Amino acid sequence: MVLQADLQSAADRQRLLDATGELYGLVVFAGDPVRTGSPRETLTQGFEVNCAGPLLLAREAAERMKEKGTAGAIVLFGTMQAVALFPGSTAYSAGKAALVHGAQILAKECRGPANVRVNTICPGVMQAGMASASIASGKYDRYITDGTISRFGRAEDIARTVRFLLEPDNYVTGQVLTIDGGLTL
Repeated sequence: MVLQADLQSAADRQRLLDATGELYGLVVFAGDPVRTGSPRETLTQGFEVNCAGPLLLAREAAERMKEKGTAGAIVLFGTMQAVALFPGSTAYSAGKAALVHGAQILAKECRGPANVRVNTICPGVMQAGMASASIASGKYDRYITDGTISRFGRAEDIARTVRFLLEPDNYVTGQVLTIDGGLTL
């Protein structure tokens, strides 16, 4: 099931969670590269869209899992820009970096008997989504030309990681997995 909502809206988050039935796994792939407004507005919007909304949804899902005694898994999407420095990405990367840290705190709060695992995936340059246009323009060719990475990432690289983290017998929680072919090393 794929549902779309404004994660900044409590009513939308409730609608999403109500539509799931018995919740045992949640993948939150949300965010926006914030491009307009004053520096203060873009930073505030970046935090709301890239951190607050996804983290509130994750927290509310975790609470539902704990109330029902359901062992579960939550996977949040950050970005390589949350774990490495990329000039010109402050509004986007600051919100995603806060999401990474918030997810680790949530994982700590949900460990043990609650058994709700929370992890974050930080994709690198992927041949999908926001990076597609940049790849097409040649913006990231230098990483392949200079041997930093052997290829751009593919959706399957991320899907394998999500599947692994959602497996019911998985023992991984509170981790940040950067899937970038070594670009941020």
